[in-house]
Amino acid sequence: METEHVVDLLEMLGLPSSASALEPCLNEAARQDSTYLSFLTQLLEAERHVRQRRSLETRLKLSRLPQQKRLEGFDFKYQSSIDERQIRELASLAFAARKENLIFLGPPGVGKSHLGIALCMEAIQKGMTAYFTSMDRLLADLSKAEREGQLERRWKVYRRPDILMIDEIGYSRLKQDTGNLFFQLVCMRYEQGSMILTSTKGFGDWGDLMGDTALATAILDRLLNHAHVVNIRGDSYRMKERKKTGGLFTPAPPLEQNPILISGQN
Repeated sequence: METEHVVDLLEMLGLPSSASALEPCLNEAARQDSTYLSFLTQLLEAERHVRQRRSLETRLKLSRLPQQKRLEGFDFKYQSSIDERQIRELASLAFAARKENLIFLGPPGVGKSHLGIALCMEAIQKGMTAYFTSMDRLLADLSKAEREGQLERRWKVYRRPDILMIDEIGYSRLKQDTGNLFFQLVCMRYEQGSMILTSTKGFGDWGDLMGDTALATAILDRLLNHAHVVNIRGDSYRMKERKKTGGLFTPAPPLEQNPILISGQN
């Protein structure tokens, strides 16, 4: 009866995992003749473990990552233009702690999204929050919210996470109104939170992409003030097997970048 009372108390105090672990911990403590402190530590460690697991699952769900890719699954030998040491350093997430941005440039299929998602996974594993969206989905969401008078509420979604990843920049040319929305988002997160961006377009093409050279310059000024840029030149992973079997593939030409000084780049 005394054990049942303690179980009830633990559940009332919001410690359901400790309630479930009480009897096994009591049996283990009796078997090892543990001290009261050791028993209590074991009980609370069981509670902490369950809470950490649930917190991780919640952060993963809220991140909306399309896949759970890891750095261990990335073939650095295939993409020899990438400095693996730089990526490993970025995986320490010091850039996110400093609220710096990370931009992956390169043609389709070279692993930009894989690396970005893997770094978001690292962040989530270490207790940080991340949120994933494509550029098209982001702008469609913000445009809809603006039309419906819900823009302030939607801004919170994109301001809140420690890392905001925006994928696939460069596939669609922006209209003036959507370009302005993207500019507002960049301004909101400037020195307030990190962004990971992937783009098929070099910075010299962003004026055409945004439909406004002055707007593109203002966006890049903020994005690149504290940023790391990884420019990937190589073949698409999706063409890897075709090359092995003798298929023909002409790699995309290297991206051209404006000679912009990037503060914080490794």
